[in-house]
Amino acid sequence: MTDVLARMGLVRMSARDTGAAHRVSTPLELLFDLVFVVAVSQASQNLHHLISEDHVGQGVLAYLMVFFAIWWAWMNFTWFASAFDTDDWLYRVLTIVQMGGVLVLAAGVHDAMVEFDFLVVTWGYVIMRLAMVAQWLRAAASDPESRSTALRMALGVAVVQVLWVARIYLLDDVAQFWTFFVLVVLELLVPVWGEAPGRTAWHPHHIAERYGLFTLLLLGESLLASANAIIDALGEGEHVPELVTLAISGIVVTAGIWWVYFSREQQHRLEGRKSAFRFGYLHYVIFAAVGAVSAGVEVEIDEITGHTEIPHAIAGLALTLPIAIVVAGSWVVLLRASLSRWASAAVLAGAVLIALAGLLPSGEYVVAAALLVGVVVVLEVDRVRREATPVH
Repeated sequence: MTDVLARMGLVRMSARDTGAAHRVSTPLELLFDLVFVVAVSQASQNLHHLISEDHVGQGVLAYLMVFFAIWWAWMNFTWFASAFDTDDWLYRVLTIVQMGGVLVLAAGVHDAMVEFDFLVVTWGYVIMRLAMVAQWLRAAASDPESRSTALRMALGVAVVQVLWVARIYLLDDVAQFWTFFVLVVLELLVPVWGEAPGRTAWHPHHIAERYGLFTLLLLGESLLASANAIIDALGEGEHVPELVTLAISGIVVTAGIWWVYFSREQQHRLEGRKSAFRFGYLHYVIFAAVGAVSAGVEVEIDEITGHTEIPHAIAGLALTLPIAIVVAGSWVVLLRASLSRWASAAVLAGAVLIALAGLLPSGEYVVAAALLVGVVVVLEVDRVRREATPVH
């Protein structure tokens, strides 16, 4: 078998060493992430436009629905790659097929969010997921120890994809809307059922790094939005002080989110099956909120320049709520176990105050940025105190 694979230029796909040293992201994984950022950018831009046009409820709901497809496909590939990455030509081809699916999905984001027409998004998603079915079948054929889990994953993913396609072609618009959430639940249950015989051999440090890198790419969207504020200020020659202040606040917010997210080591939260599921699934909230921050900055630009007629509070909350959710989500997923009680209380209080800052009559982005700096200070003071406390 090994000789046959070698003649074909392939490597036997077997579970990797979960304790291997120096396990880092591959160039292919980094390229994969960049393609996903295209889809996230489309979702963020459409969220911005829908909020500015006073379709807030539709914009938020559609964004969360589209973001699920983006996040779930990314997450499933990431955990599979951590366990079975062979980096041979077949693995690369199937990964590139998934990238193509991402681009198809990105092309359908506008119709999905504006008209709730999920046809193109569904096909892009199904392309990505069926490529994963092929990867799981290859793992089942190559690795006897992982065969039961791999076959379950392949079967579960394949069945749900059939249901996604059937939903589009057989149901009316109302039924399509409600069955979306039913199929989301089924998607979330597939890994739980699939790994019942035994978990796949993902690498804790590698997974933590992959999640961190994706967070950085999402933060890049916020930096781009801040740059847009400066470009608009220089280009139009109007509202310069307000736009420059917003841009500076946006940079501070981006740096603050980065500081909060990376303030503690994360791989030790991935040592058990339950903790790994909690880490992986709850990141949907963090990722979606980080992706929405850039939309909030763009909405604030529209509000400052008079390109929207939405109430000032809506524009403010469009920015401050995602920031607050990132802080609270990071506390739940990443920080809670490593903080003292006073620090935890201060971080959560900071998240609430950041959210409420959106209701201020003016300067909400400055206040939100300042409060986020305060959260960072709390985390660093708590770190220093803990390191200075003798361990008995």
